[in-house]
Amino acid sequence: MKTHKVGIIMNGVTGRMGTHQHLMRSIVEIIKQGGVPVGSDEVIMPDPVLVGRNLSKLEKLKIMSGVEKVTTDLDKVLADSAYSVYFDAQTTGRRAEAVKKAVTAGKHIYCEKPTATDTETAIELFRICEKAGVKHGVVQDKLWLPGLIKLKRLIENGFFGKILSVQGEFGYWVFEGHTVSAQRPSWNYRKEAGGGMIMDMLPHWRYVLDNIIGKVKAVSCLGATHIPERVDEQGNPFKCTADDAAYATFELEGGIVAHFNSSWVVRVRRDDLLTVQVNGTKGSAVAGLHECYIQHCDNTPKPVWNPDVVQPINFYEGWARVPDQEQYDNAFKIQWELFLKHVVKNEPFPWDLKEGAKGVQLAEKGLESWKKRRWIDVPEL
Repeated sequence: MKTHKVGIIMNGVTGRMGTHQHLMRSIVEIIKQGGVPVGSDEVIMPDPVLVGRNLSKLEKLKIMSGVEKVTTDLDKVLADSAYSVYFDAQTTGRRAEAVKKAVTAGKHIYCEKPTATDTETAIELFRICEKAGVKHGVVQDKLWLPGLIKLKRLIENGFFGKILSVQGEFGYWVFEGHTVSAQRPSWNYRKEAGGGMIMDMLPHWRYVLDNIIGKVKAVSCLGATHIPERVDEQGNPFKCTADDAAYATFELEGGIVAHFNSSWVVRVRRDDLLTVQVNGTKGSAVAGLHECYIQHCDNTPKPVWNPDVVQPINFYEGWARVPDQEQYDNAFKIQWELFLKHVVKNEPFPWDLKEGAKGVQLAEKGLESWKKRRWIDVPEL
């Protein structure tokens, strides 16, 4: 058995997403399974070093993950030829500088989104990687959620007929912290720290729409800061300067209209924390993180508006669950395996930093739309 050991610098994994999704549920699980198989007699084995600014947090991660190597000295590991991949899960404002240093050191780049706080910087990261000849990718995890995979298969099989519209609902109530502790980091609500719902979630909706439904052509977006004050991790009240909700409408190729509500101040009464409904001439589907339900035109009820009587139709009936027809692994882990195959075996990996820049572009156009209170075109990058 031939083993390709790949040294990975994992920067920023002390944060919630970096710890749980990228370290524990991706890299650690890949190591536990014996690496990433490539053929019958080869595997790719990650060899991570955990990088952060807080040594005590890194030591706790060391115990939790079993990864022995930790450091607060990014420059030292960037200079080490044993590590060929740099991964960044820091807060957005810290990402560009670190990625540039890693490219200068000759590392392949894999990073979280948004890749930068503005489109100009995001596309610059793509260009410097291309010029340096290093491989590069951006996390686009929702493409491998079971519910969205099922939705994509329905589209590929022509279930919907002509697709007309998409309705996305995302979010939940994030407690303010005064009496019940918040379940998201406080920087999310500080614009100066790179927070904000538009910059956080519109990059997700860009790759979901582009890859599953149709290319985004224009956006109309309204942001809001509904909760003016929250409490940080130290118990101190602070003024919220970033948007905690975004109400965005997208014009897609083919005349499809998509609307996504994204909010940290909504109480959930729907199938999941994210639901995406696609409506077509022949049928509709509602996909969550794991499940997907469909209603064909033949099963569509015929309601009649009459507010004087209790609604006789149970609208949850007449929908059928799409069965599991594939094996579904953790979405982050799947993309990690694909990127490692790209690095070692040069297998295709279309989710590069240009795709990441498209997400930043849509967020920036969404913010522009909010400021100008009008539709904004989204040109090709």
